[in-house]
Parts: sequence; C-alpha cells; structure tokens
Amino acid sequence: MVVTNQVKNQHLVWRAGFGPDIFEVQKLAEINPADHFAAMMKSSQKKPAYIDVANDLLQGFVMGVGEIIKNNSQNAEASQQKKRQFAKESRERLKSLNLQWLDEMVGSQAQLREKMSLFWHGHFACRNINIFFQQQLLHDIRSNALENFGDLLMAVSKNAAMLAFLNNQQNKKSHPNENFAREVMELFTLGRGNYTETDVKEAARAFTGWSFDLQGEFVFRRFQHDDGIKAFLGRKGNFDGEDIIRMLLERKETAVFITRKLYRFFVNDLPDENNVQWLAGRFYQGNYNISALMKDIFTSAWFYDAKNIGCHIKSPVELMAGVRRILPMELQNDESQLLLQRALGQILFYPPNVAGWPGGTNWIDSSALMLRLRFPQLVAGNDVFSFNPKTDDDQQMGMQEEATQLRNKRKKQIMMAIGARNKFVADINWPLFVKQFDSVPKQHLLSVLEAVMLQTAPGSISSGLIDSVANKTSREEYIKSTAVALMSTPEYQLC
Repeated sequence: MVVTNQVKNQHLVWRAGFGPDIFEVQKLAEINPADHFAAMMKSSQKKPAYIDVANDLLQGFVMGVGEIIKNNSQNAEASQQKKRQFAKESRERLKSLNLQWLDEMVGSQAQLREKMSLFWHGHFACRNINIFFQQQLLHDIRSNALENFGDLLMAVSKNAAMLAFLNNQQNKKSHPNENFAREVMELFTLGRGNYTETDVKEAARAFTGWSFDLQGEFVFRRFQHDDGIKAFLGRKGNFDGEDIIRMLLERKETAVFITRKLYRFFVNDLPDENNVQWLAGRFYQGNYNISALMKDIFTSAWFYDAKNIGCHIKSPVELMAGVRRILPMELQNDESQLLLQRALGQILFYPPNVAGWPGGTNWIDSSALMLRLRFPQLVAGNDVFSFNPKTDDDQQMGMQEEATQLRNKRKKQIMMAIGARNKFVADINWPLFVKQFDSVPKQHLLSVLEAVMLQTAPGSISSGLIDSVANKTSREEYIKSTAVALMSTPEYQLC
C-alpha cells in the first residue's frame, strides 16, 4: 500500500477523530499531517460546554424528597414512588444525553477531545441510570480528556456515578467493600498481576467513607472511615483514598497499562511493545500529560506505517458518526440512532460491564455485520431498519416498559409505533457532497471516491462490482450511488 499524504491525513482524522467531514476531503491531499494534528489539538484545547439535560429534573426530585422527609404524614411508599418516577424520567434524559453527545462527536471542531472522551468513556466504564450523576461524569471526562491523567482519575474516582456503580457507598469501617478498590487497580491503573489481594483489602480500607449526597456532590464521611494503619504496595501508613491514588500513579506499571490500552485503541490491536514502552516512559516522566502522549503517538513516523492503516474495526459509534460526517445530513428521527446502537452493540452510557466494550473483532458477528453493511443504505433511504431487541430493560433504556404497554394496545397501533421509531430517515445534502468532486474527470471518479471512502489499499475493491451497481443515468447519480456502494462494503468497516 502506497501511503500518500491523503492516506496519512485520513488515517489521522479517523483515529484522532471520527473521520473526515465533506469539507475536508480536498484539503487532505495537501496539508502536512503534523500541521493537521497541531490544528486538531488547538481546536480541542477549549473547555467543553456542560451538556445539561437534567438540572430541572434533579431540583424537582430533591425538593420532592425533601418535602417527604420533612412531612411525617407522608409514608415510605410516597418516597419510593418519587424515586420510581425519577428513575423513569432519568432513563428518558439519558437518551437525550446520548444523542447530544453523539451530535458533538459528529459536528464539533474539537474532534480529538471528543474521540479521547469516547476512549475514557470506555476505560472508566460506568452503568448508572441516575442522569444527573452520568452527565456530571461525562463532563469530568470531557473536561480532563486531554489534560492530566492523575486529575482525570481523581475526578472520576470521586464522581457519584462511579462510586455508586462500584458500591463504595457501602464501603464502611465496620464492613469494608472491596469492589471500588479492586477496579481502580485492575481496570483504571495498574492492571492485573501488579497488585496482591492484600493490596485490595488495604486499599478498600483507605477508601472507606468516600460517598456522595443526593445532589451528586462528593462527601467524605469521616465516621465511616477506617483511620488505622494500612499496608499498601509495600508501604505502611494511615492512608486515605487520595493517598492510594497518588501511590498508584507513582508506579510506572500504571503508565504502561494506560499507554498499551491507548495504543490498542488509537494505533493497532496488536501493540508494538517497543513503541509502548517508549511512549509509557515519556508519559510517566511527563507526569501523565495526556496531550503530550497523544502528540507522541500522532506525530510518530510509525503511526503512519502501512500495517497500522485500515486495521481498526470501527466501533458502532465511530461508524455512525463517520457516516454522518462524510454525508452532510439532517436526521428526521434522532432516536432511531439509539436502536442502531443497541442493534450494533454499543449504547453510550450502557457498557456491557465494568470492563467496558472489548472492541476489535468483538464488534463483528453475523447479525451485526449484516446491519453494518446495510447502514449506508438505510441512511440513503434505500433500505428499512427492522430490529426486535432482546429483553433487557436496563440496556433498552426503559423501552421494555414502553413495549409492554404498547402490547396492550391494538396490533395496528403497535406496528405503527414500532415502525416510526425504527425508521432511519436522513435528508442528505447530495448537491453539496457531489460538488466536492466537480474537478474530477469522469473516468477517475471511482478511484477518487474509493480513496476518500476507504482506508484500504487502492484497487482492493472490484471496480466491476461497484460499477455494476452504480446508477449511470447522470454524473450526480453515479457519484451518489458509488459512494453508498463503497460504504456498504466490508472494507468500509475498517479505518
């Protein structure tokens, strides 16, 4: 594979962002990749706006519970009913948070920040239906995504969503709970094999008392904290949770673990250990500066080696965001994206477990691959999305209850409701897309479109096959149908 300037830049925007938007296509053949990365970094330096879909909901819930507590005439059932109402509304707001963040991935100039945030979203996997806690966790991640890993780790560790998800509100002096301490070491910092069971037990004692209030603010409950001497990673002292996190950061194993995971996400599923160790050393010596680490990755010559290009299977979110970026469009039914996320196996804010999404070939099974190949046809309006979800009300974001209610209505109403919600309808600005190729001679259109759409070696797609399905009634129709056909190939699943 000849690694041209265009290939390098497309490789960069797919890995450090969510693929090229239509206005970038002509520029990618000209700009220097190092300059392009510098521009991406600059665009991502500004602090993100807080995505707020729940403050009014939280205020109403807190006030309602407060009134119940103050008024002794109210019974426990009233409080439980209030909590059930909050949980139901919270699931609805989680849908909004999901879609608003996905829109940021598609439209934001801060592509690097949002891509880094998606990585940390999987690294600090958290499944919690409290919308206020989740949107605060997302803000902590997006605000620190390119800053200092130690600050990010501390912010996430003190976040109510994470503390609740990992049961640390149950971690008390009299009854230690090891779940939070174990996952902080196993999944967030050192990785397996770099700590002992004694370290887990002692760290759990140090994290006793870490909790949160109804508003999601971190609270240290000192009367629940074990202030005795702990033995952790070969050291003894009256350690608290912050001490534990600082000691974890002092271990180079943490830098290596994080770097290797970043390498697999941004470079190659099969890490080059020489590169990993070099990067980790600089990450560790640089006091965990995330921006500096990403610069080391994206400006290294080996990042642009042919073996690292077109080898990454796009996650469902990367696939969806990438299609929306290259094809300028307006969606008529935003919520259809939630069903596509479920069908493809990656619902934002609903990781499968505490380890997050495994990625790689795990994204591909027979049913998921067929839907992935159909997705461009859905976007172009050439196909209809039909999907019957498995019964899992948590992952279905409350839609199982809705489905149960629908089944009690007439069958015609049910089918109409399901059809409307499942239909993916996009208004694509095809004239804008086609315009970008005005200067391309007709005989070169297929090769140019292939180079723009795919990150595989030129000629890897049968020109005869694509040409056989292309609409040749006009130049515009040929460009449209060829673009959709290329995006419907297995090769488009790679970047």
